[in-house]
Amino acid sequence: MIKTVIIEDEAPAAKKLGNLLRKMNGDVTVSATLDSIEESVKWFQVFPQPDLVFMDIQLADGLSFEIFRQVNITAPVIFTTAYDQYMLHAFKNNGIEYLLKPLDAEQLEQAMQKFRQFFGKKENNDLAGKIGALLQQLQPPVYRERFLVKSGQQLYYVNTADIACLYAEGKLAFALDFSGKRHLMDDNLSTLETQLPPNDFYKVSRHLVVNIKSVRRIHPWFGGRLKLELQPAPDVELEVSRERVAGFKEWLGK
Repeated sequence: MIKTVIIEDEAPAAKKLGNLLRKMNGDVTVSATLDSIEESVKWFQVFPQPDLVFMDIQLADGLSFEIFRQVNITAPVIFTTAYDQYMLHAFKNNGIEYLLKPLDAEQLEQAMQKFRQFFGKKENNDLAGKIGALLQQLQPPVYRERFLVKSGQQLYYVNTADIACLYAEGKLAFALDFSGKRHLMDDNLSTLETQLPPNDFYKVSRHLVVNIKSVRRIHPWFGGRLKLELQPAPDVELEVSRERVAGFKEWLGK
C-alpha cells in the first residue's frame, strides 16, 4: 500500500486529488491532508514519513519550499501547481514530477507510474541518488513551432502561432487556424496539449484547447462555468469546465 500525504490549501482541489488517488488500483491511501506550511511542519515532526507527498507550491502562508527548510522530508514529492516557473526549484526539493493544474486522471496516473518505476522497490531506496538521476534527465521544455499535416497524398505544415484552437471530435483532433481553416492532426488532444507553449494555449475542457489570441469575450455560465466567444469559433461547445475555471483565470492574468 502506498501511503501518501496531500499538502493543498484549496479544499476542492485537495478533495478531487484525494478521490482520484483512492480510485487508483486500490493501492493508494491518503494518510493526511494538510493546508499550510505551519500545519505541514507540525505533521512531519510527529508522524512517520509517508511513501509519497503531493504538494501544492503556493500555499496561504507562503511557498511550500519553506517546509523543507524546517523539517527533514525523506519522501519523494509530486508537485501540483498552476504555475510553471518553479519547476527547477521543485526538482531540487525531492520533486519527481511537476503537474500543472487542473489535474486529471490521465496525468496523475502517469505520475504514479513514474513513482512506481523509481521507488516501487524498497531496496536501494536512495532518494538523493534517484532525484539526481531525474535532474540529469530534466531539460527545459521545448514546444512545437509547427505541425506536419497530411491532406490526401500531400503534406504541409501549420505554424503553431497560426493555430486559434484545437478540439476533439470523438477520437480525432483538429486544429483551427486564424483564417478559419481546420486541419486533421495526427495526435490526440492530450498529446498535442503538451507540445504547445502554455503561456499561449490553455485546455479549457476535455475537448478544447484555445489560443489566448482567439478569446474575444468571456461570460459567466451555468454551474460555475464560463462561456467563451472565440474568433474564429469551432463547431463545438465553447465552455470552460467548472474545475478549470480557476486555472483559466490565472492563465489569463499571466
